[in-house]
Amino acid sequence: MPYIAYIVTALGAYLLGSIPFGFLAAKAKGIDIRSVGSGNIGATNAMRVLGKPIGIAVLLLDATKGYMAVWLGLIIYCNFSPNATGLMASFQQAQNCVILAGICAVLGHNYTCWLKFKGGKGIATTAGVYLALAPWPLLIALVVFILAVVLTRYISVGSISGAIALPTAVWIMQPHNYFLGIVTTALGALAIYKHKSNIQRLMAGAENRFGKKKEAK
Repeated sequence: MPYIAYIVTALGAYLLGSIPFGFLAAKAKGIDIRSVGSGNIGATNAMRVLGKPIGIAVLLLDATKGYMAVWLGLIIYCNFSPNATGLMASFQQAQNCVILAGICAVLGHNYTCWLKFKGGKGIATTAGVYLALAPWPLLIALVVFILAVVLTRYISVGSISGAIALPTAVWIMQPHNYFLGIVTTALGALAIYKHKSNIQRLMAGAENRFGKKKEAK
């Protein structure tokens, strides 16, 4: 078993995922994004605080680090794995390695070591991971996300809906890939947990709607 590949992958993917692009973009403008808006370092709050162009850039960068983490896992596996394993065993180990990379990238974003292990909610980074791991289930989740946002005007509702749709689609479309299914379910549950403050605001009728400007007091 290529344990070295797994260990190096986990560390490398975590560090890549932990790059807090939203925090850095705000810091470049002299703003601590953790103290404004929702206090989150992700793309939604970056868009609200810094404007759409920067928010979109943060979204793409957060997704890119998830996508690149999967490829990093594959590269590390190919360089550290022993050549003596059989073809099927090697394929399964490589698959496990890239899934591990995806998990660690999302954990790096959500619990970044650079900000005292407080980070974002992992939606964009998860999307980047699944663009590489399972693009068709991701497409279904993206459609669900868009529909939910269009119907409710809440980004948080779209994110939560997508977090439910993604593991459902993975289990339906890749029923024999148990590890991916379990991991996706866990990441979906984590995404919903990270939205607990949004859920509380939704229940209180205090959540911000997408595209609605705050009224001046």
